[in-house]
Amino acid sequence: VGKTRAEAEGEVQEMIDMADFAVGLSRMLYGATMPSERPGHRIYEQWHPLGPIGVITAFNFPVAVWAWNAIIALVAGDTVIWKPSSKAALTAVAVMKLIWPVLKDNDLPDGILNLVVGSGSWIGAALVQDRRIPLISATGSVRMGRQVGATVASRLGRALLELGGNNAVIVAPSADLDLAVRAILFGAVGTAGQRCTSIRRVIAHADGFARLGAALGESYGRLRIGHPLEEGVHMGPLIDAAAVADMQIAIQQVEEQGGRIRCGGQVLSGGLFDTGTYVAPCIAEADPGLPVVREETFAPLLYLIRYRTFEEAL
Repeated sequence: VGKTRAEAEGEVQEMIDMADFAVGLSRMLYGATMPSERPGHRIYEQWHPLGPIGVITAFNFPVAVWAWNAIIALVAGDTVIWKPSSKAALTAVAVMKLIWPVLKDNDLPDGILNLVVGSGSWIGAALVQDRRIPLISATGSVRMGRQVGATVASRLGRALLELGGNNAVIVAPSADLDLAVRAILFGAVGTAGQRCTSIRRVIAHADGFARLGAALGESYGRLRIGHPLEEGVHMGPLIDAAAVADMQIAIQQVEEQGGRIRCGGQVLSGGLFDTGTYVAPCIAEADPGLPVVREETFAPLLYLIRYRTFEEAL
């Protein structure tokens, strides 16, 4: 999916850590035992599996999000049907090729962990609408979440939704500038800005606004963009050309709505970059009221916003 090697290995480690966590959790599904007013009786709680769980994942965390859901479902006795993003289907196939032999070696039956690949409008919709699937866990955009939540609720199913965000950092006058810049840089540029947890807005006090903006611009200028598996590369490509187009539309809207591009934003070309999916991360100066600032652009587009009082920042 274009992640750097360090980010990719970190995500695989999340899957390993989740498996370790779930082993302990499997011994902690406690139930209460209560006295009964009827002689010779007792009342106790006992956990039962829900049944097959549908897990719909986005492209940006194609290993970790599945693991967070599926491995917990397993220790609760549930089977899992995984519908990955079509943009990251090969990663899902690779994960299953690792795990299915483990299940077989332990004499477990087929059908515990299942994979189905296809479009959201076809496969995703079928999972969401199916009354035999009591719980759907879906990760994606807010628009997608509204559709999934409403559909699952209409059949009295349960939905776990992890959706988009438009996250902000408030930089106070007393902030450690170096620490702030490093934190913002990783939050805004990591995964090429394609995370629901990406930093998209920096709300900086007017007294330190110029210094922070200059320091961020200098740091952005030192970023190495290239093949994500090469040593020393900080940012790889966006997921596809459509993501690049969305970023370019947002940059145009920033300027049309009265904002100012401070650096970056251009589509890179030449050699490796001729795929049309590599961009220079962008910093824009903007007013918080601009419509484009209130929308999540799934790309490395960062807004700098001034404030004078903490109440204004909030």
